[in-house]
Amino acid sequence: MTDSASIYLDYAATTPLDVRVRAAIDACHAEPAGNASSMHAAGRAARARVEAARAEVAALVNAPPAAIVFTSGATEADNLAIPGAARGNPDRGRHVVTLRTEHRAVLDACQRLEREGFAVTRLTPGRDGLVDPAEIGRALRVPTTLVSVMLVNNETGVVQDIPAIAAECRRAGALLHVDAAQAAGRVPLDVVALDADLVSLAAHKIHGPVGVGALYVRREPRPTLVPLSFGGGQEGGLRPGTLPVHQIVGMGAAYALARADAGAEATRLTALRDRLWAALSRLPDTFLNGHPTARAPHILNVSFGGLDGEALLYALGGLAVSSGSACSSASGQPSYVLRALGRDDALAQASLRFSFGRQTTATEIDTAAALVEGAVGRLRALAPR
Repeated sequence: MTDSASIYLDYAATTPLDVRVRAAIDACHAEPAGNASSMHAAGRAARARVEAARAEVAALVNAPPAAIVFTSGATEADNLAIPGAARGNPDRGRHVVTLRTEHRAVLDACQRLEREGFAVTRLTPGRDGLVDPAEIGRALRVPTTLVSVMLVNNETGVVQDIPAIAAECRRAGALLHVDAAQAAGRVPLDVVALDADLVSLAAHKIHGPVGVGALYVRREPRPTLVPLSFGGGQEGGLRPGTLPVHQIVGMGAAYALARADAGAEATRLTALRDRLWAALSRLPDTFLNGHPTARAPHILNVSFGGLDGEALLYALGGLAVSSGSACSSASGQPSYVLRALGRDDALAQASLRFSFGRQTTATEIDTAAALVEGAVGRLRALAPR
């Protein structure tokens, strides 16, 4: 595709459903209806499909299948993990540590805990987006309940050193939650190597269906979680309700594909990301947001000096990019993530997040670069400094 109206570079917001995933969902719909909690043949068949999908999700993150709890998405998983762990582990204290650059699902969950009397420490990472694990260690006071740090930042793609952060948590006896919605299928994701207690996952970020996600819950030692809802006892009592078998099957298929393609796809996406940055970096007064190397292959965030952000997005027409995360861009406010990294309001507002996926081609990258270069040139010519 080379028409700007059809160039989609917003894969960090959501991804097109892979045709192979769609086929798995359609095949599930073609089977006789069955509630996965029912004991008759149709129910047992539905349960078997759920458990097969659970095994695929677990395999991608190197977890035992029993550690995977299905949710409606990573946002619900974050809320089950953060308030759930804070409320469920009073012996660990009433203190939570997180970063100012976390997803709103994490920040808003922490804000809710503050209203319940918990103390929340929000750390500001360095200008490159990385937090020093030792700074987290210094923020931990005994007892600290929980630390929540995402593996891959949803706006900048910066990858945090989670194993080093986990080591600080272990020393202080704090639980560790990791939002890995942007990490699965993009960077190596091994919950054992991360040493995390809780890990949030999504399907629609890696060409699976919207409306399904999961929370990894460490088996030994298993943190106590207070569920968000009650009734039915499904998913070990942590997420009750009739399981959406077709969506879970779709998530399993997406995670199986990601596991099969992970190495080659990461290499391909890294080349596309670097190709676009090589073109855009030739523009004057253009800045890369986030660490130059500690970042995921599928996200590139760039600020363009001397421009109005809304005018830039408008000038790009149908090129599908984002001025921040999809959850926050509608506010019209400068990205709080970029502001935390030291960008002023003007640069934070004049920033674009490009993100790539399975359908992205080198031709699209070159066309997008030319469109951005043209739009930036025209806007700067209209308002010379």
